[in-house]
Amino acid sequence: MKCEIEEFIGYLHNTRGTSFNTEISYERDLCKLEQFLKDKGIRRIRQVTEAELNSYVTYLEREEFAASSISRSIASIRAFFQYFFNQGLIPKNPADTLKAPKVEKKIPEILSVEEVDLLLAQPDEKTIKGIRDKAMLELLYATGIRVSELIHLSVRDVNLKLNYISCSSMEKSRAVPFGNTAKKAVETYVEQARDVLLKENDSPNLFINCNGTAMSRQGFWKILKYYAKLAGIEKEITPHTLRHSFAVHLLQNGADLRSVQEMLGHSDISTTQIYLSLNTNRIRNVYKKAHPRS
Repeated sequence: MKCEIEEFIGYLHNTRGTSFNTEISYERDLCKLEQFLKDKGIRRIRQVTEAELNSYVTYLEREEFAASSISRSIASIRAFFQYFFNQGLIPKNPADTLKAPKVEKKIPEILSVEEVDLLLAQPDEKTIKGIRDKAMLELLYATGIRVSELIHLSVRDVNLKLNYISCSSMEKSRAVPFGNTAKKAVETYVEQARDVLLKENDSPNLFINCNGTAMSRQGFWKILKYYAKLAGIEKEITPHTLRHSFAVHLLQNGADLRSVQEMLGHSDISTTQIYLSLNTNRIRNVYKKAHPRS
C-alpha cells in the first residue's frame, strides 16, 4: 500500500493544495494502518475489508489512543479509500461505515482582560525586537487569528488605512477588523523595525525574525512563553490562548455568535459555541458571588 499512500499524498498536495503539516498527518496515520495490515498479511489495497478496518479501530481503542487521535485517523482512512474508490481502483469503499468516537470538547484556557493587558505591556518598545513583539501580540489579540495565519501574513494582507487584515486558508478567505491600538503597534513596527530585522533579505512576510527571515510558529511560541513568564502569568499559555481569549472577551461584551464565528474563520458554528459555554459559566459564577439568595 506504500505506493498508494504516496499517490494519495501527491493528490492532496497537487490537487487539494493541502499544507505540509496536513500531509504529514495523513501520511503518518496511513502508514500506521499499513503496518497493522501488513502484520495481518494484507499488502494490497483491494484486499482491505470493512472488518479489517474495524479491527484496526478496535486496536487503537485498546491501545488507549486519545479519541481525538482515533477520529483523525478515521478521517484520514476514509479520505484515502474514497479517493481510490472514486478512481475506480477498488470496487467498494471499505471505510464507508467507519464511525469516529465522540470527542469531548475541552474548555480552552483563557486569560482575563487584566492578564491580557499585563501580557501586552511586557515588550520593551525601546528595542527593535520589542517593537516587533508588541505588534505581533497586539494584532493576534485584536483579530483572534490563528498563529499560523499571523506568521504567514504578508505586508499586503494588512490594510492600515481601513484597519483590517485579509486571511486566506485553502479556498477560504476572510477580512478581520482590528482596533487603533493594534494599528499603532503595527505601524510603528513597519516604520521602525521591519527593515532593520530584514537586513539585506527580501521577504513578503510581515513579521520577521532576528535572522532576517519569516517568523516561525516555534519562534512565536517561545516569545509568548517569555512574556507570560515576565508578566507573572501562571496559566499554561499556548499560541492559541490569545485566540480563545479574543473570542470569549467579545462574547462577554455582547458580540453575537455568528460574527465571532466569521472572525475566527470557523466553518461550523458548533466549534464557536464552546466559547459561549465559557461565557455562561462566567455569568453563573458572577451570579453566585453577587446574588444574596444564590
